[in-house]
Amino acid sequence: MSRRRGRWFILAVLALVTAALVWKRVIGPTARQRSTRVAVERLLPDSVRVKVEVLNATTVRGLARRATFHLRDLGFDVVSSGNSNERLDTTVVLVRSGRMDWGELAAKGLAPARVEARPDTSRYLDLTILLGTTWRPSPETFHP
Repeated sequence: MSRRRGRWFILAVLALVTAALVWKRVIGPTARQRSTRVAVERLLPDSVRVKVEVLNATTVRGLARRATFHLRDLGFDVVSSGNSNERLDTTVVLVRSGRMDWGELAAKGLAPARVEARPDTSRYLDLTILLGTTWRPSPETFHP
């Protein structure tokens, strides 16, 4: 009986050591990456609210979601995101409210991008952003 218990004990210890090594190799780096995330400089002051719609104009899945997190880090209020039927190479910032300076700030945060004035008061938005294939999300870890 005692030999049998000794074997089970050794197997249990080996299983725990294996689990610890897997945990360290697989899960450890992501936790470390999150803690070393680089802070992004906000382009807008806290007192300004720029309402933005982000549309993915590429075939890359999840691009609008990643741009949403990036723009929120920059200080923009992204109120909706989704896909566009249009396909673009270059990111286009459409200024809906007439504030070209806000469009220029968004284009700076999503460079390379161009800004166009397309007023539309029925949308209750300040900017519509059509993401093109030239925009690349930063390699840092994004929100899950």
